[in-house]
Amino acid sequence: MSPIERVRALISRLSPSGSVGERVAKSIVWLAGQNVTSRVLQLSMLVILARLIGPRELGIVGIGLLGLSAMRKFTNIGLNAALIQKEQADVDSHLNTTWVLEIARGLLIGVVLFLAAPVLATTVFGEPAATWPIRAIALSPVILAFQNPGLVYFQKNLDFHKEFAYKIVGDGAQFAVSVGWALVSPDAWSFVAGFLAADVLRLFISYLIHDYRPWPEFDLEIAKELVGYGKWLTGSSILYFLYSEGDDAFVGWFLNPTMLAFYQYTYRFANAPATEISGIVESVMFPAFSKLQGNMPSFRRAYLKTLRMTALFAFPASVGIAVVTPTFIMAFFGEEWMVAVPAMQVLAIYGLLRAIGRTFSPVWKAVGRPDYITKLSALRVVLMAIIIYPLTARYGITGTALAITIIFVFPMMPLDILITARELEMRVTDILYEFLYPGLASIFMGVGVWYVQTQLPFGSLLNFVLLVGAGTVLYAIAVVVLESLFGWEIRRNFGRMLESLSPDPSE
Repeated sequence: MSPIERVRALISRLSPSGSVGERVAKSIVWLAGQNVTSRVLQLSMLVILARLIGPRELGIVGIGLLGLSAMRKFTNIGLNAALIQKEQADVDSHLNTTWVLEIARGLLIGVVLFLAAPVLATTVFGEPAATWPIRAIALSPVILAFQNPGLVYFQKNLDFHKEFAYKIVGDGAQFAVSVGWALVSPDAWSFVAGFLAADVLRLFISYLIHDYRPWPEFDLEIAKELVGYGKWLTGSSILYFLYSEGDDAFVGWFLNPTMLAFYQYTYRFANAPATEISGIVESVMFPAFSKLQGNMPSFRRAYLKTLRMTALFAFPASVGIAVVTPTFIMAFFGEEWMVAVPAMQVLAIYGLLRAIGRTFSPVWKAVGRPDYITKLSALRVVLMAIIIYPLTARYGITGTALAITIIFVFPMMPLDILITARELEMRVTDILYEFLYPGLASIFMGVGVWYVQTQLPFGSLLNFVLLVGAGTVLYAIAVVVLESLFGWEIRRNFGRMLESLSPDPSE
């Protein structure tokens, strides 16, 4: 068999098919590959831009992205979620109406953001230089509004192998254009140019990878149905912006764009490993759980396995980042960014809590209770509004990081666990038990990595590579020991996943 034939055979084998469990396992492989590749491209780009254009220019870009994110969240009516949640496989009858609604939304966002750019840049953030970058970024929602609505089938049917090209080609274009521009002209426009190039490319690709062809047709009854499901998601989306990016907006307004860049970048890097893991799980689990909503025992078992695998990777990723942050910052960003070390260490712990927290919302959406997301998000926003000012005023961006982390520790995480346990008809301790072994293994790893870090005599880049290797080995040892002594069932879970990925012997 030639190398090309082997690649084709592997792709065919990994194409989601079979039972829900098999489709989930294969989808996780594709999403993992997609997210790892995408994240490597994005974070590499950010490191290069941080070195080339500096924190102030990145802060200008951050203002524009905040404005865009706010508009998207405030106008999110949950159309894709409504289509994914529907039990019937064929939703073609809904796609034209969905497309028309998305175009209207995209045009609204683009026009409002373009007109509001001077106010946002000068009045709110005190940075007039951000006006035209914001106006350029306002083109993004207009471009993406016209993409093929048939892409929703990739998530609905767990066909993430088809989405791989859509995501990765766009990220590759953004990397190439942004870095190339920055090498010639190191300013905020390098990021903006790459951002828009990726959107244009994804628009074209969306019609190449799915054969659905939309037509400007609008059905009022279908629109009411879609918006009816998404009304709670609209509220939760607004609240999600307030508690997930309201801290960014507060830092940019209360401090300055440079501090905003420090905070946004440390947030991205501290949260990346853990939340990428949970992001993969969340993308796969909502459609998978929706297919299991009539079978509670299977639903419950699937959730606990999902939580177990999420915790297995999220705990060591977050603990490891917290320990090696000083070495990481010095190696990749330089002395100028060392002021952000304490904030990044706190945000690494927040990343762990966020990764675990993202496993709950797919359950609530699958059982038809998206209102839980809205109600709990509202509580989180209120609590953050109370404590973010005094902590930021006293401790700067580290205080901001503490504010969002403290709220997650209590009361949000206990409430999330309590509600999920009730909906799945199980005990709270069943959920907490899944944190025990990865927590112990990560503590062992963290102590070991900290000790090794105090002994290494090399440069920061080599030290970082060695610390990552040491952490990986130490955590693997701890997992093997815990599995052998207490029957953690990690080996069995991996075995079943590999069985799902293996070819049928009868083929």
